Amino acid sequence: MIISRTPLRMSFVGGGSDIRAYYQHGHGAVISTAINKYVYITVNKRFTDNIRVAYSKIEYVKTVDEIEHNLVRDALKMTGITKGLEIVYMSDLLPAQEGSGLGASSSIVVGTLHALHAFKGEHVSAETLAQESCRIEIDILGHPIGKQDQYAAAYGGFNYIQFNADESVIVNPIIFKKEIKEKLKENLLMFYMGKQITSGDILTEQIKKTEDKLHIYDKMVEQVRELQEALRNNDLTRFGEILHQGWMYKQQLASKISNPIINSYYEKARKAGAIGGKILGSGGGGFLLFYCEKEKQDFVRKALHDLKDVTFAFEASGSRIIYVSD
Repeated sequence: MIISRTPLRMSFVGGGSDIRAYYQHGHGAVISTAINKYVYITVNKRFTDNIRVAYSKIEYVKTVDEIEHNLVRDALKMTGITKGLEIVYMSDLLPAQEGSGLGASSSIVVGTLHALHAFKGEHVSAETLAQESCRIEIDILGHPIGKQDQYAAAYGGFNYIQFNADESVIVNPIIFKKEIKEKLKENLLMFYMGKQITSGDILTEQIKKTEDKLHIYDKMVEQVRELQEALRNNDLTRFGEILHQGWMYKQQLASKISNPIINSYYEKARKAGAIGGKILGSGGGGFLLFYCEKEKQDFVRKALHDLKDVTFAFEASGSRIIYVSD
């Protein structure tokens, strides 16, 4: 038996610039962090040649091609495993297949590939896991998504990630003082609003409009530099202001990124003392993130009392194999 543990992620600035329709013009960039909420994948050898896949439903099949779960099916194909296997996955937060805005689907692919490679006795790098996951989600399955989630899940940590026109990706850790990182974490609040609408709908529209919105993406990528500078200068108030401006930019990319309910929650939080915030992921629902000084956090929690307050910490490690049995 093999068990992999793969983190979810939250993205602060630059989200959307990791889509090929944008970075093919030069480069995209994001700043994001892995968090201590995980997707767990268990892979175990079966006595028979059948394949069992368990998630919110259970599949028993004779061949890989019969598997309905496309992420698991194509991970098996990529690793060349064809029979006699059981794969089970679960998540610390939502059922892992539901859209959360925390990169869960990419964490599933990264974690499944990691566990399958380990099952075959193969050690693979974070770069390989990220590349193979992008190939499955973007090139094989044709999902209208970018690359940041796969790299965040595979590498872990608090990173600057750059997406180049030649398809190469650069991952560099953001270096700033330990006490500032701890204060930043303490000043971030995350609330769950409910299941988001299908992210593919939002991203499909966003991709179609990319050429008309290049100037907005350019501003969002410029925010990556601004956020790095704020962290270097220990200016966390500026961090919150940049989050707010980024959310203003993001809403211009597609029609369903926000809605009156999301806007109402956002404005309540701002009036209660949050400096800035954003939707995590493509939009339409899921998780709201806010930067708020500690003395005003209870006011924000009270203003958003009907939402679930979710605690988290930054995660330094990417996907890991946490259990191997003989």
